[in-house]
Amino acid sequence: MLMAGKTFYSCACFVTDNIFLEDYKAHVRYQNEQQFKRDYEVFLGDKGCTTEQQFSSLLAKIQKEVERRRLLNQQSIDRKKTILKSYKPLHRDVYVLQPSFLTQEFLQIVTYCKSHNATVRGLLERIQSLRGPRLYRIPVFTTSFCEDLVEELENFEQSEMPKGRPNTMNNYGILLNELGFDEAFITPLRECYLQPITALLYPDHGGGQLDSHKAFVVKYSVDEDLDLSTHYDNAEVTLNVSLGKTFTEGNLYFGDMKEIPLLSSGCVQVTHTVTHGVLHRGGQLHGAFPIESGERWNLIVWMRSSSVRNHLCPMCNKKPNLVEALGFGDGFTKDNEEDNFETLDVCTLI
Repeated sequence: MLMAGKTFYSCACFVTDNIFLEDYKAHVRYQNEQQFKRDYEVFLGDKGCTTEQQFSSLLAKIQKEVERRRLLNQQSIDRKKTILKSYKPLHRDVYVLQPSFLTQEFLQIVTYCKSHNATVRGLLERIQSLRGPRLYRIPVFTTSFCEDLVEELENFEQSEMPKGRPNTMNNYGILLNELGFDEAFITPLRECYLQPITALLYPDHGGGQLDSHKAFVVKYSVDEDLDLSTHYDNAEVTLNVSLGKTFTEGNLYFGDMKEIPLLSSGCVQVTHTVTHGVLHRGGQLHGAFPIESGERWNLIVWMRSSSVRNHLCPMCNKKPNLVEALGFGDGFTKDNEEDNFETLDVCTLI
């Protein structure tokens, strides 16, 4: 259901928390220089940041990232306007979700999940359970659609359009809402096809009440981003679909939930299967090993449930401090809005 008139927010911690330091493979919090030195000077010294010049250079990078986050809303608006006005798509049809983009096996799984007699056991007989806890692989897109989508993404990457990157961990990728995929592609994908599945698999993580998302693509190659450090997602449930192209290695790895250190829980490896997606809980620790050759594109959909996250922000582990945001923001709503909105069944429009 499309939440007509529902207002979404971000948590104020977005500006200050979970800033990734690539050189030290660590996430930090920055409110001011005094706080940062107090909290991280010894830790960073142990990691090799030992000189005043190194520390000053690192501080400048962090302050630049904080400022980027503060200006993100307006910059995103400006980029989207420019793209809408000037970008010439290569494959216009990929922007509107069609059942023909989806595999017959996936459509059959969704049909089963929407039936009155659907059960978790019945669903698990139809999808692949992976070795890690509550990890599943499902066939999603056809090969021809993945090829067309990657061509469209490459066309955009090679254009002179402004590009917003997904986060501080991915230097190569595309925010799909800025490119125009949200309304007619990602929203119906989440509401009409993914939520019937996640409602059965993750009811304790809001799987049946996923009312917003953040969707982006990431790109890995030997000359660009090679791997992805251990992290957890700002999501209740995540879908990670391998779109192509040709590559070796770069397997995903998964641990337990974020409250349990990876060294304590160990991890399992998951190979990429082009056209297939991996479903997992957003709070599950994971990452990607280095790619060894070729180039890989992945579609990431962070699916969020305001009924879950309104009580506790998954990124700062506190009651969310709501601030205005664009579009779906980070999926938070005000408590008095949760039951006061109209819905539009977009599934009937596909």
